Amino acid sequence: MRTAAAALYPQALATSITLPMEILQAASQIASVGDRDAAPVRFLLAGSDLQPMTLASGIILKPDTTLAELPALDFLLLPAIWRNPLSALNGAANWQARLREQASRGTRICSVGTGSYLLAEAGLLDGKAATTHWNYFEHFARRYPKVDLKMRHLITQSDNIYCVGSVNSIADLMVHIVEEWFGSRIARAIESQFSPEIRRSFRAAAYQNEADSSHHDEVVAQAQQWLQVNLQSPVSMVQLAAHSQLSARTLHRRFKRATGMSPLTYLQSIRVAGAKELLRHSNLTVGDIAWQQGLQDVSYFSQLFRRHSGMSPLQYRNAVRGKLFAPEVPGAP
Repeated sequence: MRTAAAALYPQALATSITLPMEILQAASQIASVGDRDAAPVRFLLAGSDLQPMTLASGIILKPDTTLAELPALDFLLLPAIWRNPLSALNGAANWQARLREQASRGTRICSVGTGSYLLAEAGLLDGKAATTHWNYFEHFARRYPKVDLKMRHLITQSDNIYCVGSVNSIADLMVHIVEEWFGSRIARAIESQFSPEIRRSFRAAAYQNEADSSHHDEVVAQAQQWLQVNLQSPVSMVQLAAHSQLSARTLHRRFKRATGMSPLTYLQSIRVAGAKELLRHSNLTVGDIAWQQGLQDVSYFSQLFRRHSGMSPLQYRNAVRGKLFAPEVPGAP
């Protein structure tokens, strides 16, 4: 069983709690349908005590546990703070030691929007990349000069500490976590269910403190970089192995051990991610997009895209364009 938790404080924005909770619960349910032995996810709400908490919005949430009694976690969420983030810092002083304790255990901790103030106040962002809500960039930079504030990134990762700039960005990160925990098939199902038109892939949106900080295999990291540089060419695994000065079998084994996927699956995933960006933001034909992703066979590209996304390239374009660029209807209010 995996255990996730969200810290509750009166200034928390409820959406930044409920959306990650629903995404993880949905992924857990989908996984259990195909595999009864799949590890479920338990999501806890942790407050200063066990009394129901009324948030600034008027929504009432009941804690499952206290912040002082948090168990070992796989994921800890610090919700966005409604309005002035400083209002939440005094109340958090009593449990910042628990926050540092969870970080030292290797718990994946993520702040949403101005929730990053809580991480910075605890000293967990000193010397690390971070982001926050755009409206507080200048204030955050002045208050926490030791933090490497990334104003051009919606998501940052420094080891086990993540920051996302908005509620939309937490959806992006949660899909990434679902893929790590449950695999790409369930991640794509979750992506389709939870507004694919607003998503960017984690790799496209995130600033990471390493090329891929989920592993430390330098040869594999160089192989990943080579694949990205040569994305538009019809590359082969034989070429990649030769570039890495490894046998194809050894490279495959090390690549999968480091990233959880084969070199070919990784290449396909970044090609599909690039194709999604072009389908969202360009009028290129499917054939031109396939060519730009290094694939000359449009039929194969369409099959690959459907396998990774659950829909054809044109269906995906219609879905995202229909919501992002809906035309005005005469006479509509």
